[in-house]
Amino acid sequence: MTRPQGTIAPILTPFEDDGRIARDLWISHAKWVLGQGAHFLSPFGTTGEALSVSLRERMQALEWLVEAGIAPDRLMPGTGVTALPETVELSARAVGLGCAAVMVLPSFFYTGVGDNGQARYYSELIEKVARPSMRVILYHIPQNSGVPVSPALTARLSKAFPDTVVAYKDSASDWNNTAAVIAAAPGISVFPSSEAQLTKGLASGAAGCISATVNLNAAAIRRLYDAARKGEDVTEADAAIKAFRKVIQDAGLIPAMKAVLAVKSGDRRWLNLRAPHENATLENGRTLLAALGSAADHIGRS
Repeated sequence: MTRPQGTIAPILTPFEDDGRIARDLWISHAKWVLGQGAHFLSPFGTTGEALSVSLRERMQALEWLVEAGIAPDRLMPGTGVTALPETVELSARAVGLGCAAVMVLPSFFYTGVGDNGQARYYSELIEKVARPSMRVILYHIPQNSGVPVSPALTARLSKAFPDTVVAYKDSASDWNNTAAVIAAAPGISVFPSSEAQLTKGLASGAAGCISATVNLNAAAIRRLYDAARKGEDVTEADAAIKAFRKVIQDAGLIPAMKAVLAVKSGDRRWLNLRAPHENATLENGRTLLAALGSAADHIGRS
């Protein structure tokens, strides 16, 4: 796998009541999402509350998944933090485990450094990890990070590291940016904002989707991906997954999904989020399940 494609779940991170990562829920949810049809998992993305989780916790929890029998070549963990040495440490651990790729935010906070500064950051990361097997997914989410990964920067990094910089995750919900990246860097896999742009993206040369709601709706999204790739009529399926996505997105992706899982599983630990988020509620989960109706019948089933 040199250019990733398919449906990828940035998996939720469950927490115990005392704030520790709930190892059993973490592993069982990861296996369930893969069993539902997701091609890959991306632990510790935005959906996984990554920037509220320490480096040590991230590395240990990633090892838990591998120890539980999940193939590392189906994992694409988020490893980007502000300090380059820490991004190097996280990325090197993931590469050493055999992970398929690492998804890396630009260096945020210093928002004025521009493409030259970010090019230096990514270049030094690749040079310091120094592993030919390393594959990097550039992570563009400027509404959270405050820093874009521009089409020009993407093209620059793709040219400089054609065997390493292999993909781009666009979480800005701006199709114009997605299309510009596809045009600027044709050698990489581009993933639009969510499954809401999956069919449009595939028709335009994109690679699939890395989307929060793959956590709950992986089977339907995978079926849509497969059917669209075959050129089948996906009008009805596309509308259904967009409707599912809208219900969850409008309620706030992370607490909404955790609330749904808490109700469906009966395990109240799913209600726990790390600060600064507020915890989810069972009431909200029941409301969301009522809105989803039969589209949520599969959740929690093997």
